[in-house]
Parts: sequence; C-alpha cells; structure tokens
Amino acid sequence: MKISNDILYVGVNDHDIDLFEGHYIVPEGMAYNSYVVKGEKTAVMDSVDAHFADEWIGKVKEAADAPDYLVIQHMEPDHSGSIMGFMEAFPYAKIVSSQKAFTMMANFFEGEDFADRRVVVKEGDTLDLGGRALSFITAPMVHWPEVIMTYDATDKVLFSADAFGRFGALDEIGETSEEDDDWACEARRYYFGIVGKYGPQVQAVLKKAAKLDIETICALHGPVLVSDLGYYLGLYDTWSKYESESKGVVIAYTSVYGNTKKAVELLAEKLEAKGVPEVEVTDLARDDIAEAVEDAFRYDTVVFATTTFNNGIFPFMREFIDSLVERNYQNKRLAFIENGSWAPQAAKVMKGMLEGCKNMTYCENDVKIVSALNDDSRAQLEALAEELAAAYK
Repeated sequence: MKISNDILYVGVNDHDIDLFEGHYIVPEGMAYNSYVVKGEKTAVMDSVDAHFADEWIGKVKEAADAPDYLVIQHMEPDHSGSIMGFMEAFPYAKIVSSQKAFTMMANFFEGEDFADRRVVVKEGDTLDLGGRALSFITAPMVHWPEVIMTYDATDKVLFSADAFGRFGALDEIGETSEEDDDWACEARRYYFGIVGKYGPQVQAVLKKAAKLDIETICALHGPVLVSDLGYYLGLYDTWSKYESESKGVVIAYTSVYGNTKKAVELLAEKLEAKGVPEVEVTDLARDDIAEAVEDAFRYDTVVFATTTFNNGIFPFMREFIDSLVERNYQNKRLAFIENGSWAPQAAKVMKGMLEGCKNMTYCENDVKIVSALNDDSRAQLEALAEELAAAYK
C-alpha cells in the first residue's frame, strides 16, 4: 500500500492472536503497522511483533534496500519486538527514539540499548532525510511514558503511535478509513480499554496536533485515516474530555437465577416504550466486558443491576465498575437496581465503589428486589423508567 509516492506501508496482519494484550477479544485479528519514509535517506517507522519479524524485514527490504533509520515511537512489544532482527539485518542503520525508550530497550533486550547506533530525540527535534524532514512530538502517557509521534510536513502525514488505532487486521477491515465502515466501534473499544485513563494527556497532544496541517494519520494499529479527519479528531476530543458521545441508557447487569434479568428486561421495555433514543442491555457474565466499558463511556446514562453476593456484589459487576473507575469514569447519570434474598445491599456497595468519580448525577429512584419481582418492585421500576425517560423528552 502507498500512503504517498515516498511513504509505503510495510506492516503485517496477525490472525493467530486471540487476546490482544492478553485481555481484549479480537475476532478480526490485529494489524501491526509499520511505514517506510523515503527522502535521500530512508526511515522505517516502528517495527512489529517478534513473531512476524521475518515477514516484516522482508517487506522492508522490498521497499528500501538499506534503510538508514528505524524510528521507534513506542516500546510495547507489539511494536518493538523486531528491533533486534532489524538491527542485525541492516547493520548500518541507526535507531531514533526518546531517551525513555532507550532505557526500556535495555530492559527488554538484556542490557542492549544500542549506545553506538542511536539518535535521541525530544520535542521539536527534526530528522533530515534529505529533501524531507521528520519532526517529533512527545506524547507521554498516550499511553506509555516514552511515546513520541512523528510529523512529515512534505506529505502532511502524522504518524500517531497508538493513538487513533483500532482493533482488526487490515485484510479484514480495509487498509484505509474509506474501506472501514465500522471504525468508530472498534476504535472506541480500543481507546477506552487501552488509552482511556489518560484523557488529559490525550488533550495535550490534540492541542499540539491542532497546530499541524494534517491530511493523513498513520497509526500503529488499524487503517490509515485519509478522509474526514475532523471526524476522528472530534471523537478523540470527546472521548478524552470524558464527554458522552450519544444519548441513551446502558443497563449493565448480572443475574444468578434470572430474577434480576427479568427486572432489567422489563425496565428496557419501559424505556423503549417511553421514547428513550437508545437502550443497550449487557449481561456482564456473558458479554465482552470491554464492549460494556465502551458503551458506558459512550452513552450518558448507566443503570447498574446486580445481586448482593458474599456481602458485596457479584464478581462480574465488581470487575465492570473497577474497569470504569480506573479509567477516570465521570460526567454520567447513574441508577441502581439491587437484588437480595435476606440483606440486599448491592446498591450501597456499587455507590461506594463509584463515589470518587467526578460529576455524577444519581437518580432518585433506585429499585430494590427481594428475591423476585413483586408489585412493589415493579412500581419502583416504573418510577425509575419515568425518571430516566424524562431527560430525553
């Protein structure tokens, strides 16, 4: 794939992976992106996972006989894993990266930090390729501390490291955003799962990016973004400000014997009948937690429904709330449904877990179920449905 006449794609697709970062389900595989940038000298942008080193080095050799530089923007092993193979294949090449990245290289590669073959760069530094220059932008904690991004003013390309990435191998989802009909869904799951904790840091980088004339974004995962860049930048701005992207209610639940599930289904029916624009129901024991987290950030209202369990709450709900809190969850409207046969206290526990989250609005009408629905708890569900729906009228 050509990004431009002098920028070529040399990444690889991984269809063997089942869990990205040992955590995220990736049914469409994963792309590890790498790019060759040509001037009078040649730079390669990042390496790939070590399992694909030979394939990647073969692609680099086809694109550039003897590259002069390997730019390492990010040291996670899916991008740095083939550094050693590259340096052996191209003995005259130098590595360009941040000082923190070289410290990490020594940790990953048993003390090897390429002291005699390295170029350390920082904010505002440039690398002259002859007829083309690369300038460097520090992006600490987006989402590791050593990260740099790279801007090519000649072709107006931003190499954005992990930012603007998404799950999926390119032969499954398309090489460019024009071919990828579902970028936002998997990019959102990727963002909130991997980058979401670091909203302020993303905001800082977006301010730097706003000063650049960008026509193409080349991330380390997912398709090359080539059209309507305002859309992608706008989503990152919304996500990193922890603002709700869509109006609607997410009902996230666990249910031991099905009685809490019945209450959730009844609430969903009532909300839809009352005109709530979107109602998303997720079974935390069976559905992908990462998708539930994505929806909880996307929509403006979340209902948490679970049982009292070992004087606390059901484990999948605990994992879900922990996942939200550790990602700086904020700016939402919340409601709670609890169930318990002799001492219901799930609502109290859930509220306690969320009490440190900023700018939360709590609904007045919680629902308490004692074992199974009855007239009283059905009336509570109706009151909650009315309160939730009123916000959308």
